[in-house]
Amino acid sequence: MSFERNFNSVLDITYGKDVSLDALLLHFMTENHLEYTIDPDKNGSREQLKFMLDLDEREFYAPCSDWMFLMLLKEGMPRLLLDEYLIQWKTFVHLTRNFCADRKQASRFLQLARHKFRMVLASPIVIPARLLKRLVTIFMTQSGIDDPYRGIRKALNRRAALVVKSRTFDAIVNTCPGGMADCPRIDDLRYRLDMLEIERLMRISTLTDNWSPESFDEDALVRADINGEIAAGPDLFGPMRELLGKDGSTDPKRILYMPNRAGGLIFDLQVVMTLLRLGHRVVMALKEGFFFEEPTFWDRDSEPELTEAFNGAYFVPEDRLSKNALLEIMSKHQFVVISDGTREKFNPYRCSVTFARAWKECDVILAKGEGLHNRLIQISHNFTRDVINFFRDGANHFHLHHKPKPERVHKFSERYIAGKADEIIAQMREAREQGRTVIFYSGIIGSVPGQTKAAIGVITTFVDHLREQLDDVFIINPGEHFEEGMDADDLMFMWEKVQRSGYINVWRFQTYFDIEKSFELMGRKVPPVWTGKDATYSTGCTKEMHIALDVQRTHPELQIIGPNPEKFFRRREYGVGKFCDVAIDSCNA
Repeated sequence: MSFERNFNSVLDITYGKDVSLDALLLHFMTENHLEYTIDPDKNGSREQLKFMLDLDEREFYAPCSDWMFLMLLKEGMPRLLLDEYLIQWKTFVHLTRNFCADRKQASRFLQLARHKFRMVLASPIVIPARLLKRLVTIFMTQSGIDDPYRGIRKALNRRAALVVKSRTFDAIVNTCPGGMADCPRIDDLRYRLDMLEIERLMRISTLTDNWSPESFDEDALVRADINGEIAAGPDLFGPMRELLGKDGSTDPKRILYMPNRAGGLIFDLQVVMTLLRLGHRVVMALKEGFFFEEPTFWDRDSEPELTEAFNGAYFVPEDRLSKNALLEIMSKHQFVVISDGTREKFNPYRCSVTFARAWKECDVILAKGEGLHNRLIQISHNFTRDVINFFRDGANHFHLHHKPKPERVHKFSERYIAGKADEIIAQMREAREQGRTVIFYSGIIGSVPGQTKAAIGVITTFVDHLREQLDDVFIINPGEHFEEGMDADDLMFMWEKVQRSGYINVWRFQTYFDIEKSFELMGRKVPPVWTGKDATYSTGCTKEMHIALDVQRTHPELQIIGPNPEKFFRRREYGVGKFCDVAIDSCNA
């Protein structure tokens, strides 16, 4: 090896330092089946990861805790890593012996697991949780048991629902506290009471982290003495109060809520209902399929308790919602439920597009459970949104941790982006009133990797040429409105609002002749990377051609100029969060 594997921090592990390290990182990614370039249908692109993670250009991210990743990169088998593998082995043995009635089939699964574990122990590079997930997938597909824990989760939810309806629960949540006489204003008192209610509910919801179905009862709530715990312990909820703000009705927050266990989900929904009452909007992310006791997106279909508890929630089954579609749903529905797309604790590489976009569009992440503490708090990487993690440890002590988003992370709010679109629409409206022809020019901006700056120069040069050649026109050049930090999702959201305004007379798509002319005007030959390119090369322009044809159906006077529309449609949907083009689907080329 030409490099030292004993890293002091995961932030020291970056691409481009050493080819041997790059090879090791690629080995790690491929063995864990996480490499996007090899399997883009299952794994998220780096651009999609950056919806959730604040990553520098060469920064490497592993979906596990820091200590786990550092051990996996070491040579040999550290004792702590072996212990983690043994935990996964015992979990799989328990699953097989308890839920596979066919003894011969169960024995086959265990023999298979031994082979897999021996192979991994000989060269430990696979994340233990990923190994277990692989074995569970084999178990489910081979045995025909699609969800062994469905009955367990149902029992947990049933007992929790009874507790929530009890007088004891109502008394603990709604008992008036002492010490409020010093409050000078009613709205201050109301705010303090609202925050106290949320704190009580969050603390109660974590009690289920250590409960069995048999211990879900009113007496357990009384023994927990939530109000005594609040009075005796430190004030952990300061970050929560600050993030939510004093008046949710005038400054509502979008909150992504990640529960961790059936049963506890019933109490989580009480937290959600309180947040909704205060004016906030909530997106709850459930598991796509079986992950032991964690609630799944589909549990509601078979559990009357969940059907009642989720009353009023809007369930979104689509796993690849566009930014526009997601924002439209979130604006219409105060409480939205989605799937995170996985059967794992937290793995951004495998999260659905809808989940990644929901993370990006929310303001605060409420993540419940000690498992998420390892994945969200106990890592050196930062996230693009403020994260609040809360849970109870094995000793039943309540914890709440806040991981703030870095100051450099800037969120382009829906209001800001829509405001930019409205400014352009106002200019278009004024131009139409003056009798000028409004032309929208669609061209390659970022679909040629590493050529975004050059692309803006190409499109701007040609639009300036058109402005000199054409009289009484108002030409919109997207390159002139490019703002550093905006990704393709932000820009497509803005431009679609402009494009559907009804004020465009001529929609012109960039041709190869346009590109040649631009380089001629700049006094340069066409570089090889630009040879043969036109708007059909851009997946962003492809989406815009769909929009143009849709707009033309309601505004037949719209003139579309450029390559034949059929040449665009050989391409897939534009890459998630990407300026860079996605590959042409060879089956449809």
